[in-house]
Amino acid sequence: MNFFKRAWLNLTAKKGRSILLVLVTSAIMLFVLAGLLIRNAADTATSNAKKSVGATVTLSANREAAFKKMRSATSTSKSSRPKLTTSPVKLSDAKKIAKLSNVSSYNATVSTSANAKGFDTISTSGSSTGGGMKGMGGSSSSGTGDISITGVTNTSSVSTFESSSSKITKGRGITASDEGTNNVVIESELAKEDSLSVGDTIKLKATTGDKKTYTMKIVGIYKASSSVSTQQGPGSTDVSNSVYTSYTFANTVKGSKYKNTADSVTFAISDPAKVSSVKTSGKQLINTSKYSLSTDDSSYQTVKSSMNNVKSFADKIVWLVAIAGTIILALIIILMIRERRYEIGVLLSLGESRWKIVAQFFAEMVMVLIVSVVLAGFGGKFVGNKLGDQLVSQQTTTATTTTSSTSQQGQPGGGGAPSGNTGGSKPSGNMPSGGGQTGNASATTDTNLDVNVTVMDLVELGGFGLAIMFLSIMLASGGILRLQPKKVLID
Repeated sequence: MNFFKRAWLNLTAKKGRSILLVLVTSAIMLFVLAGLLIRNAADTATSNAKKSVGATVTLSANREAAFKKMRSATSTSKSSRPKLTTSPVKLSDAKKIAKLSNVSSYNATVSTSANAKGFDTISTSGSSTGGGMKGMGGSSSSGTGDISITGVTNTSSVSTFESSSSKITKGRGITASDEGTNNVVIESELAKEDSLSVGDTIKLKATTGDKKTYTMKIVGIYKASSSVSTQQGPGSTDVSNSVYTSYTFANTVKGSKYKNTADSVTFAISDPAKVSSVKTSGKQLINTSKYSLSTDDSSYQTVKSSMNNVKSFADKIVWLVAIAGTIILALIIILMIRERRYEIGVLLSLGESRWKIVAQFFAEMVMVLIVSVVLAGFGGKFVGNKLGDQLVSQQTTTATTTTSSTSQQGQPGGGGAPSGNTGGSKPSGNMPSGGGQTGNASATTDTNLDVNVTVMDLVELGGFGLAIMFLSIMLASGGILRLQPKKVLID
């Protein structure tokens, strides 16, 4: 009788022991499969993050170089106090960078302000905004108005809109087709205050230069997040007083010398892993003494870090369960072999080779393994989903806490920054300034593990199972190789 047939007869004859082996092996395989599924899902989530989570490179004035120049002027001139002067970004330079590989789009941003004419702004108690600003005549001496203007290429590329902190509720946002127009998108509370709707017009009066009045056509109304807090301090304005226009109009308000420039230009990177290479290539196209390139792939890095932690934990599950499973099965097989010493002695006395006896035990365990893999395949998705959700929840909580702490340490965005001297600063019109942080938290929260059992997962599980069975049989078969038929039969 060949050892395959003996293995089958032995399993069917001793059903209780066979069922116990199937249950133990199934439990081991179930957790090994869960670990494999979570690890594979984490890899997939990291790959998907490259497509779903944004990374950007921002071209702006080199403030560090500007500060050095100011300090140098301070040391040489004692009669007057030098001012910090930065250069607005030339759109011609931005377009060169936009042609680099892995740059999918770009968004020029210009921040300025103007005074409302013929309509009321939102006045916030406790801050010098709204009516307070109008009472001061728009603070024309400092060039700060009660309406914060953010000129952009596309509102859809603004961080607050990307993270859904702000949403278009009526009409549409600003697009590249609005260049050269006086189209504007206003906040819903401002629209309610003045009974404005899409298609209506409002007037904005510049606070600098000839203080020209511009007639604006409302093409869209957006809703700012309720979690956005009103900025406090001199020159600040309520978030509802923030409007979006094309960057060309914002430049017109600032003055003719700002034509074809921007405060900053943000480039969307198609592959977040290529951010560093885009930055390196971009530096070769600009005057680094005037401009700087900064990167922001924090959303991608947050997701990647979380998924790497999940993957690391999943790997530990696989190896711990595999090692523990090997030990447990080895102990079970050792006990099983002790019970079958007489059977082994008879087979050896009949001339059966030791390796065929070991092969019989291995064949028995492989049959058990096949049933266990099938059972684990049915329960693996459920266990993998539960473990994966728990791990992602823990990582998300940690990442969100870290992100919130970072955003709280940052400087609050103001209501405008309209002057040319601050042209290189990050546009505060994208209120709140934490919009990028909001996007990061959102990206982490929305990260889910798509745990699915595939044929390759079952094949991989079978491979792990065979390795565990082989090691268990080898550990337990040492006694078989030392047995002498005569001694066994006498005992």
